[in-house]
Amino acid sequence: MNTSEQSGYEIEIPYGTQSLTARVPAGRLLGTLDVSDTPPLKDRDRAIRDAIENPIGLDRDIFRIVSPGETVAIVVPDSFRTTRVEQVLPVLIDGLIEAGIAEGDITFVYATGTHRGPTPDEERRILGDGIYERFKGQAFTHDPRDEDNLVYVGTTSRGTEVHINRRVHEADRIIATGAVVLHYFGGYGGGRKSIVPGVASITTIASNHSMNLHPTEDQIDPAVRIGGLDGNPVAEDMLEATQLTHVDYIVNTVLNRKSEIAAIFAGELDAAHLSATKFAHGLFATDIDQQADLVIAASPSTQNFVQTHKALFNSYQAVKPDGRIILLAPCPEGLGGEQFAKWLRLGSREAIIAGLRKESEINGQTALSTIQKAPITYIMTEMTDGDVAMLRARRAASLGDAVSKAIADLAAAGRPEPTCYLMPSAAYTVPFPASEAAGQRASGF
Repeated sequence: MNTSEQSGYEIEIPYGTQSLTARVPAGRLLGTLDVSDTPPLKDRDRAIRDAIENPIGLDRDIFRIVSPGETVAIVVPDSFRTTRVEQVLPVLIDGLIEAGIAEGDITFVYATGTHRGPTPDEERRILGDGIYERFKGQAFTHDPRDEDNLVYVGTTSRGTEVHINRRVHEADRIIATGAVVLHYFGGYGGGRKSIVPGVASITTIASNHSMNLHPTEDQIDPAVRIGGLDGNPVAEDMLEATQLTHVDYIVNTVLNRKSEIAAIFAGELDAAHLSATKFAHGLFATDIDQQADLVIAASPSTQNFVQTHKALFNSYQAVKPDGRIILLAPCPEGLGGEQFAKWLRLGSREAIIAGLRKESEINGQTALSTIQKAPITYIMTEMTDGDVAMLRARRAASLGDAVSKAIADLAAAGRPEPTCYLMPSAAYTVPFPASEAAGQRASGF
């Protein structure tokens, strides 16, 4: 971390494709919290092929597992995540065809979970030009409410009835792809999350996500935490649910701060994913010895607030409970859908928890987290005034306006020389406070 001892300092932080500057007139910059600076893969295609051919947790690679005449379903991410799977797929497809799999026997399924499906332009971006042109007639968007295209595969020990996309489950071989980042209640992305919630039914997703709440108290279960899989009921139920189908192979990337592939992990569902999470933790997590009075954070590329919430969550980990957050997030698509807005309209933490007890849903979980954190937040955004008000945040007209308002708030609270962190990649950078009290606070939503 870079440090500064003087009172007052200049800052630079991204907003969309721009880079904004401002002067913070008082206090001290504790440092810049960001994704570690990690180089991309050297000889990328060779490195991808090597990873696929040297699986973690299996004694044979996918090219030796498949047999001619078998069908292969490849689960790929939706449009809301940058994974660079488009760089992996040509190598994977070439290897499958060399192994005797016919092009007509390969199907792609976009793992949307509860998100909207990708547009044709987004499908092209996800698959890459070459694969899209070859397979666009064999690529399908998962619909978690389409009961005719879902199949029951069993019930987990925690009671989640698991329904999986029929095209995925009934394929002879399933390959799940994705990127591993830290996730605020699933522990980590990638791995199991490509299947549940990725290609699961709406009822399966709701049952799994209901485990965010404490079973007997009106609070978030403290075992549900970012960067934690073992003992996390949501993550453990996701894995058990995914294991009720037959994922033969995963290929997971971990991206660097420039969205280049820094590492790739392939092999058995759980073992390869665990290896990827260790690398991702070292890349995205940062330990801090204190929380700051002010956090200035950016989420320049997230399309709506539902996705931007990750940046708010991570910023909140680095700020004192009565501090201030400045969040720069264009959110050109607004809040992220009526389902999220519906939960926000309930208006209070108690009302949202009561609603989630009746019908758990990911947008409700995000709304619950948001209304806890947004009241201390000034946001610079393209969202409407009404959207910002629903979040319980306060709008700032510019970065300078946000800084002035936050500094004035802190001075009025008796902190005329506030400490500050910058978080230019806040959706991906996860601070872990050192103190036990802060750690307990951070584990909730």
